[in-house]
Amino acid sequence: MKHHYKPLMLLSLMFFMVGSLFCMNDILLPSLITHFKLNYTQATMIQFTFYLTYIVFPIPIAWMIHRFGYKISLLTAVATCALGCALFVPARIWDSYPLVLTAIFVISTGLTIINVAANPFASMLGDPEGAHQRINFVQVFSRIGYAVTPAVATTLIYTQSGEIRYHFPYLLLAIALLFIAFLMFVSKLPSMKPEADEKFSLNGILREGYSHRHLFFGVFAMFFYMGAEACTCGFFIPYMKSVLGFSDQKAAGFLSLYYVFTAVMGLLAVVMLKFVKAHKLVGLFGIGMVLLYAIAILLNTGYNEYVLAGLGLFLSIMFPTLFSLAIEEIGSFTGKGSALLNFAIIGGSVFPPIQGMIADKHGVQISYVIPLLCFVMVTIYAFFFTREPILKRKAMI
Repeated sequence: MKHHYKPLMLLSLMFFMVGSLFCMNDILLPSLITHFKLNYTQATMIQFTFYLTYIVFPIPIAWMIHRFGYKISLLTAVATCALGCALFVPARIWDSYPLVLTAIFVISTGLTIINVAANPFASMLGDPEGAHQRINFVQVFSRIGYAVTPAVATTLIYTQSGEIRYHFPYLLLAIALLFIAFLMFVSKLPSMKPEADEKFSLNGILREGYSHRHLFFGVFAMFFYMGAEACTCGFFIPYMKSVLGFSDQKAAGFLSLYYVFTAVMGLLAVVMLKFVKAHKLVGLFGIGMVLLYAIAILLNTGYNEYVLAGLGLFLSIMFPTLFSLAIEEIGSFTGKGSALLNFAIIGGSVFPPIQGMIADKHGVQISYVIPLLCFVMVTIYAFFFTREPILKRKAMI
């Protein structure tokens, strides 16, 4: 099976930074609750703002990829993320929560470009039958970024004197992102464009997207998955603090463990996907997620911190595998299909405020019913609405 390893490794480095940027939301939320004296609903504006870009930009980004190719699109993405990180410095100088949200929106715009461009780009860097493995491989580095960020960022944010320097990790991230942009600029990363004679129109994208039924249903599955992931991670530290009585540092340690689990299982999944069909693996892991959510909500086992961290084992494969299942065998429509899938990431904006309202009224523990219900929907998609089950149902008719 052929893979283009050099561009894959550069993408992997970029995804390491993507993981760190996503994880920073989970560290930022509890620190800003303390710094700006926010309730849970107000604090979830972080996730709302972060994921809002996915309803605004996917189609314009798909046009950019169609017009300029993947290399220029990814360079633009990394530079945009660096700009957003730099905006945290004036946000701290003026101590402005609205400016923090603006910075998050800019970062998210860059990450939206990466999600639209990088995942289908990785799927193209080799033989078609290795696409699931390549997407999972680069996403493992994202999970490693998630894993190392909580402990490091918490140490950088909270000083011994009690000061909250929420801007400091972002300043370091901005420098690292500019370095990666330089590497991408001087590298021989292939540009790769969609077919030059292909027409680009919004109506055409929506119409062709609906014709690929596994992609159409995959958009809904991704919507619920992103809602579940944003809720799970965003309320992880608040759960540890309010339900289990942990300190910020101890809670961050278990969030790191959660992401270590996702990284390790993500690596194992690259091998498992050689032997287990992707939709079945997603379905079985979905069942595992639902069971662990139920335990975290209904029971106080004395080991709930490990139950919550254990969610990382089953969540590990979800985004890359759902993504690759949805764009499986859609040919030249892959880039635009990726844009449609990224619309669904708006789920990360929709569900956390709902969980926040439940947490304010009934407590954080009960609020985890929201990601539980989301994963019920993901599991149903995996077993009944991916490409292979749809083909089997058509053959029976």
